[in-house]
Amino acid sequence: MRENGPVTSATRQPETPAATLPPRLIATDLDGTLLRDDKSVSERTVAALAAAEEAGIEVFFVTGRPARWMDVVSDHVHGHGLAICGNGAAVVDLHGGPGAHRFVKVRELARENALDAVRLVREAAPGTVFAVEQTYGFYQEPAYPKLHMEIPDTLASAEKLLAPDAPGAGEPVLKILAFHHELDPDAFLTVARDAVGDRATITRSSPSALLEISGPGVSKASTLELCCAERGISPAEVVAFGDMPNDVEMLTWAGTSYAMGNAHPAVIAAASGRTVANNEDGVAVVIEKILAERL
Repeated sequence: MRENGPVTSATRQPETPAATLPPRLIATDLDGTLLRDDKSVSERTVAALAAAEEAGIEVFFVTGRPARWMDVVSDHVHGHGLAICGNGAAVVDLHGGPGAHRFVKVRELARENALDAVRLVREAAPGTVFAVEQTYGFYQEPAYPKLHMEIPDTLASAEKLLAPDAPGAGEPVLKILAFHHELDPDAFLTVARDAVGDRATITRSSPSALLEISGPGVSKASTLELCCAERGISPAEVVAFGDMPNDVEMLTWAGTSYAMGNAHPAVIAAASGRTVANNEDGVAVVIEKILAERL
């Protein structure tokens, strides 16, 4: 769920981490990583993904996007067709295509925890406004900005949206979104994490002061770890790509990881290597190198 931001200069060749086991799975973020800034997947990247799958390497899309926004890559799923959405809150089967996806695994944010997070973030950062992301619905407060190019199902206070009798009360909450009009994005993240503690997991993927709040322990990394364990894949056999703070845990967990040339400083520090920017097909550059080394 990353808005387009400025792209920094990038090296021309990937900085390669020390050799590990041959990769069995590639885990890649979408916005700012696999996707170009115009939200397209280049022909070079499409070919690299197909070649990886043909070589027996599974490809997992691991994103902060909700399942309904996965149409950008639905034509490029191979084999298992699974994606990790909502920063680890859901594993989704994309084989049905846009609007026909199936939730394979849901790691919900309990409404009690969500309400605690709303209260604590409001106290720590007055002026914060919220939205609620559920498996199929999207609900927001009236003052929450139109960041997501969609019409919310309901407008009400976060407290009402998370009440037992709220619209969509039978649906799991995947995450809540918190936006502040004035705070620096990284400062807002620090304030919110300090305020909420272990009641929820808080991260961000936008260049604006927009936070994503999930259940305790829910992250791209923890859900990817579950999916890999089901396949008998170790961290050393995973290559991961990302560009924003919501990718940090995944890049730290994977045996080999790459920060994009346009990555946030925290991502560069967390990754074991670096590739070129998303607009220069940084993911494809690395995949091509991996496959060439297998010949």
